[in-house]
Parts: sequence; C-alpha cells; structure tokens
Amino acid sequence: MPIAVFDALRGNIRSFLGGAEVELLPGDSVPVPGEERISEHVTIDERPYLFTARRETLPFTRSETAFCRELLAAFSGLYSGFQQEGYAAHFRTALLASIMDITVARSLRGDHRKGFWPIQQLIQLLKNLSYQRYEGTPATTGFLVHRTTLPALRKLVRERQHTLIPLQPHEEISPTFFANPLTYRFVDGTNLFFVANIQMQVTGVIRTSPAVLRSDVERLTQREIFSLVRRAGRGAFAVTVNEASEIEVLISPARLLVRRKGVWGIFDPDILRSFLAGSIEPEAADELLWTVYALSKNRHGTVILIYSLGARKLAALKKGSVGGDDPVGRLLINRVKGRSIHDLKQAGILLRILSADGMTVFNQGGKLMETGFIIDTSHAPEVVAGGGRTTAASAASCFGKVIKVSQDGPIELYQDGRPVYRFG
Repeated sequence: MPIAVFDALRGNIRSFLGGAEVELLPGDSVPVPGEERISEHVTIDERPYLFTARRETLPFTRSETAFCRELLAAFSGLYSGFQQEGYAAHFRTALLASIMDITVARSLRGDHRKGFWPIQQLIQLLKNLSYQRYEGTPATTGFLVHRTTLPALRKLVRERQHTLIPLQPHEEISPTFFANPLTYRFVDGTNLFFVANIQMQVTGVIRTSPAVLRSDVERLTQREIFSLVRRAGRGAFAVTVNEASEIEVLISPARLLVRRKGVWGIFDPDILRSFLAGSIEPEAADELLWTVYALSKNRHGTVILIYSLGARKLAALKKGSVGGDDPVGRLLINRVKGRSIHDLKQAGILLRILSADGMTVFNQGGKLMETGFIIDTSHAPEVVAGGGRTTAASAASCFGKVIKVSQDGPIELYQDGRPVYRFG
C-alpha cells in the first residue's frame, strides 16, 4: 500500500528534483552510493523501506537531500495516521494535495519538536491569494519572517537604511488576514513587506530604502531581501506572492522554493554552479544563474551557450543572425561583443540581450561572443521533439553547456545533445 500511494506522488517529487527517477522499495535494501543518487531508509507502518532518487550528470545538492528527508518524514507520519479500511482513494487524494506543502512548512520550521501549522496556514493563505485579482491586477504581497529579537531586527533595518513601521498590538496571521485589500495592494512584496515572528504574529511593515541601488536582475531576484533573511536569525525566511501569481520562499543560503503552476520546485544555485563548473568562471556563473531566474520569472525565453573554442570555430556553426546583415543591427551587436556578463548586467542591458531572438554565446571567461546567433540545427544528434528553442539548445549542447529558458517559465539544462535538468 505505501508504494501504491507513493506512485501517486512520483510526478511531483520528480518535478521537484528536476526530472530525477525516484523509487520507494520495500525491505532493508542496501543503498547504492554515489553523488548522483539519494538513498534514505524510512519506516512506514513499522516496516522498512528504501527511498532512492537518481539523476544522471548532475549531483544532488544538500538542499535537495534535506528536502527529501522531510518529505519521507511527512509521508511516514501521514500514512501511519490514516489506516481506516476502505478509504485508500481518500488518503491518496489528501496526500497528493498536501504533502509538498507539509514538507515545505516542516523544512521552514526547522525545529521538529514544535508544530509547523502556523507556517502552513500562512502558505495556504498565500496560495489562496495567488488566485486573487483586484481590478484585473494580480494580488501581490510579502512577509519577512525573522528568527531574531525585535531590537536586533531594528538594528539590522537601520544598517540597511530601510524603514521599519511597528504595529501595536501585534496582529495574528489568521484566515481573515487578507480580508482588507490594502494587505495585498499596499504591501506589495517588492518594496513593502510585513514583518512577522515565527509564531506568525505581524509586528510591523518594512519599507526598503530607495537609496539601495539595484539592477533589473537584482530587483527581480529580491537580492536585498535575501540580505535581510541572511542576517535575521538562523532559519529566517521571506515569502512573497509575485506578479506571476507564484509563491516564492527565500531562504538562506540564497535559494528559492517556488510554487509555480500548482507545483513546488527548488531553485538551488548549487545545481547550476555544478552544471557550469569548468565551463565558465565561477563569478560569471553566479551572475548568469540569477539572470536566468529573472528571465524565467519575467517569462522571457532564451538559449545561452557557453562555448570553449574560438570565434573561427563558432562561425562554422552559424547559419545566420537575427536581423540578417542589417547595418544598424551589426552596429549594436558589435558594441556589446567582448563585454563581460558583469558589465552587461551593471549597464542594465543583459536582460534585453538575452530576451532578444536567437542564441546568446559566452566564452569561458564570461564575455559575450555572439548574440542573435542562429545555429545550424543539423548538428543536433537526432530528431528533437519540441520547438525552435529546444532544437537549437539540443544542437548547441554538443559544443558546450546550454541553458534554455522557455517563454512560459521553465529552465532546462542541456549537455551532449540532451536535457539533463529542468526547473519549473
């Protein structure tokens, strides 16, 4: 029975782990070691089982492994508490609908001796809010949940040149918290955030300082809020409903739990760092990976190739350029070629370059080699099912690491002609 129920969850778990193969096996099987495998024993209904996850090419991160442990603990507890005969379908449905929310809430609570219901209630409220519209505009809001004292938080806010507006008395986050539209029209989760303690009591509102200069990428990826989360106590987090009606949970070290299209996923920079290791300088990789997330969040598609060979060999792969030989286009492209990812980002043009048609090519030093590049897709190893970006990504990945962002949000990593990881 546990394995049959696990089968109902398999798709959500695979999606969270970027397409990894997952299994729940009966008995006391011996785990197979390896960086590209998670093996965890779990006891369900007083019987031993082995959970395994396997992903080719990319090793699992510590965050993914820790999340799987929380998932198994939640699965074991839920299964053991729902044993009434004849209700298997009810149980399976309830588990499928709730286990990922429970796992997220457990991982955010941290201390398993204490309940996670207040966090789960906040997540549920934000899920409901993500469907809310006000005069045709999606509802957005945000919370910073601190794990430090209020005096320490006030000091942190002053140091970062923000403004903390206290709320007295504190307000409980209850099912009616969003009854007043100002809670999601005024506090937008971009410049204004509710401040709450771990008991889910709102103690005030933070307004971020306009003096903190941010690029488009830093604004879209909430870099300033990440800096507050990092210093707001061990286990602090921020959670927002964004303009795409997604729930984003910001945790430290900087990574995101994202509820997109009704499914939870993790944007873990260590996954992309592992994928790009050895093909591009680490500093450029860090700049690029957050830009990729910004494109995904803004729903702009792109294909990025990290190319290790010279310009002459790259020219042999070229079928054309977006805009052809237009002199204005050539002038604009020549003005940005050779510039680094960092420089392009600081100038505010990196997002525009990547969201334009065609492929963007960087070298191992993180410098722009080509943009608007149309690759000869005959280099693809086999017939590819999908659109133009998928075919281009598959062909290009025979010559370097490729990151593809679809126009509806998913991020895919390609290597040796095939996809090896998917987020969103």
